[in-house]
Amino acid sequence: MKRATAVNCFDLVVVGSGPGGQKAAICAAKLGKRVAIVERQKELVGGVCLHTGTIPSKTMREAILHLTGFRQREVYGEQYRSRKSITMDDLRHKLQHVSRREWDVIQDQFDRNGVETIVGEASFADTHTVEVLTPEGPVHLAADKVLLAPGTKPARPKHIPFDGRTVFDSDEFLDLDRIPRSMIVVGGGVIGVEYGLMMATLGVRVTIIDGRDRLLDFCDREIVDSLVYNARSMGVTFRLGENVADVRRVGLNAAAVELESGKRLLGETVLFSVGRQGDTEFLNLEAAGLAPDTRGRIVVGEGFQTEVPHIYAVGDIVGFPALASASMEQGRQAVCHAFGVPARDMGEIPYGLFTVPEISSIGKSEQQLTADHAPYEVGVARFSEIARGQIAGDETGLLKILFHRETRQLLGVHAIGESATEIIHIGQAVMAFGGTLDYFRDTVFNYPTMAEAFKVAALDGLNKLAAYDVTAGCGWGDAELADVAALAV
Repeated sequence: MKRATAVNCFDLVVVGSGPGGQKAAICAAKLGKRVAIVERQKELVGGVCLHTGTIPSKTMREAILHLTGFRQREVYGEQYRSRKSITMDDLRHKLQHVSRREWDVIQDQFDRNGVETIVGEASFADTHTVEVLTPEGPVHLAADKVLLAPGTKPARPKHIPFDGRTVFDSDEFLDLDRIPRSMIVVGGGVIGVEYGLMMATLGVRVTIIDGRDRLLDFCDREIVDSLVYNARSMGVTFRLGENVADVRRVGLNAAAVELESGKRLLGETVLFSVGRQGDTEFLNLEAAGLAPDTRGRIVVGEGFQTEVPHIYAVGDIVGFPALASASMEQGRQAVCHAFGVPARDMGEIPYGLFTVPEISSIGKSEQQLTADHAPYEVGVARFSEIARGQIAGDETGLLKILFHRETRQLLGVHAIGESATEIIHIGQAVMAFGGTLDYFRDTVFNYPTMAEAFKVAALDGLNKLAAYDVTAGCGWGDAELADVAALAV
């Protein structure tokens, strides 16, 4: 780390070193700009994504699937691995290795691109000056442009008795000293569902509570229904349409969750995961002429520009979609806008949820297409019918392609199961270039691979279209149409 002088002048000062801040700083450096990036502690370079969010949770998920033998349970049975012998230290072992390697990669990227890393708490002194309280004392950074990427932190209502052991948030989850026998998850959002299903894979009795009647309503309904089915098969209980009235500790090793309906749920632990709050408390945004909303988020316009023209904001701090992948591109887009460099719109964004099993999607869902009155059809491939799916031990996964019935253009791709977050990018690429279902029919895929599911789904969809073509204007009666329909299924 380079020590900053009392006053430094930069073309761009980036606050926050998560995915959005990283890519913004490096992009600006490659444009020949002098760049500084500010992070609270040197050990925290990489932000929430690297230390308490994306990377830790996904690494822990992979460790759980490996140590439990979950993927091959259909072949080797539930005793392939003894879940009772797995400890939190076992899960953290892989995490520490991955986090350190990623930290080294980020530091190397900053060094190679000449990005100056400054450690300390950042706040605005005025609209063009960022004050950083470093271990050596305050440093003032004069900035032509400022980019805010401070990320978010778990919402922690004051009436919830957090203690980091019995009642905890998602940041504290990684510090648990043991794997509990039961866990109540308050909040059925992405984080709550991901951690809840990880614990269920370890044999923990999990109950997920959410005030909405459906989980993950931004996802395709059939995919979510399949996820819920898989979760219930692992013993997960869902309490949907239920609001929490109170949470209290019961003795040293238990907690009670009181619902507004009058129900009382008891668990050894409670994961409270109801939303996240923008980490803007110490930024002194008022001095820069900015005002966050009630959840600490910052409103942005075109190019992720705030109402103060030379200040930009990216990542979770600007709200939906709050994905590490999207934040990276937002950082690049913001820098291009700030320095007048043309940049192509990021287009359709894929969503990946690392649940058990994982789910991923891009484009429109069946619900959206139905609301739009779009003439669409569906092609489906079930992983139980794909050779690679059998090899991977996936009996329940599926891929569905939504396409226009007349033009065959892809409208959406949705998947659940092994490698869903990987193979979705094949659909993304074809959609980006305006491709049709014919591409998958005519393309040779490696065999056996999960990518083959696209060909199988395409053939399923084309099979359905064949029924439309045969019957169009033929004047057949109901009996003949029924015969064709039977062949098309």
